[in-house]
Amino acid sequence: MQDQAKSEMKPIRKEILNPGNAYIELKPGTRVKFHFQTRRAGNSRIIDDSRKMGKPMELVLGKKFKLEVWEVIVQQMSLNEVAKFTVHKSLCAQYPFISKTLRDIGKKPEERRHCCGMTLQNEGIGYPDLDELLQNPAELEFIIELTSIELPEQYEKERWQMSDDEKMLATSTLRERGNNFYKARRFSEAETCYREAVGLVEQLMLKEKPHDDEWQELAAIKTPLLLNYAQCRLIAGDFYAVIEHCNEVLNLDPRNVKALFRRAKAHAGAWNPMQARRDFIDALALDATLKTTVAKELKLIEEQQHARNVQDRIHMQKLF
Repeated sequence: MQDQAKSEMKPIRKEILNPGNAYIELKPGTRVKFHFQTRRAGNSRIIDDSRKMGKPMELVLGKKFKLEVWEVIVQQMSLNEVAKFTVHKSLCAQYPFISKTLRDIGKKPEERRHCCGMTLQNEGIGYPDLDELLQNPAELEFIIELTSIELPEQYEKERWQMSDDEKMLATSTLRERGNNFYKARRFSEAETCYREAVGLVEQLMLKEKPHDDEWQELAAIKTPLLLNYAQCRLIAGDFYAVIEHCNEVLNLDPRNVKALFRRAKAHAGAWNPMQARRDFIDALALDATLKTTVAKELKLIEEQQHARNVQDRIHMQKLF
């Protein structure tokens, strides 16, 4: 009797409904996925059901998830185990906000109700059952099915999970992968790799003071990635994006021949002939080996200009 009373006083009480098939010791950075149902303790009505939401819950341990009790719960479970956890109301205070976030996924921004202090006080969070749970906190029952465990070394981390060293390693890997895609003429996949790598470097640059040594080192890593990305956009015919990214490179390195040449090609494609000529000539001034190539490009611009002039004359004649 005393043991039962002590058990009922525990803040988290577990009842195994279906034992799992493997216990794996979880460590920080482990990614777990699980389905859940939520009820008030002793009440059969379901508040939330992840299967009806369309996807399992996903957590990365050690990343300070708002509902900390879920991190505690999954560390008590085996893979594929189903268990019911009854949790004291003091550990569930954040649940209505977690539930709202999950329910709002897929809604248009204008359909979501923001939860600033004034809105919360006057209008609630937009779901009557969650508003009632906020006003009258209660013990909750979570039925959890742990469906997936991935240790940190078993999956590719998302940006927000990475340390600075991991971001640098991922940048190098993405660049190499992008280069391989480019050689295979899989330009869309190459572009994605270069874009992701640029994003990682930019996150690191935000931590440094602009133009300090560390910042400059990162800028030197970013430059070829931006140029590769610009080349992919050039192939796709997105000329103004190419101009924008080459401008960024030239702000970092005004004598970058590749940036000048690719910007010239983009200006020609967007039919900005004056700017294209200027960039081709500037690129040639920095690299004499481009003499033949630049001559061909300038000749092509002249031919296109002549063709356009002819078309304009024909068009004007038709007007009179």
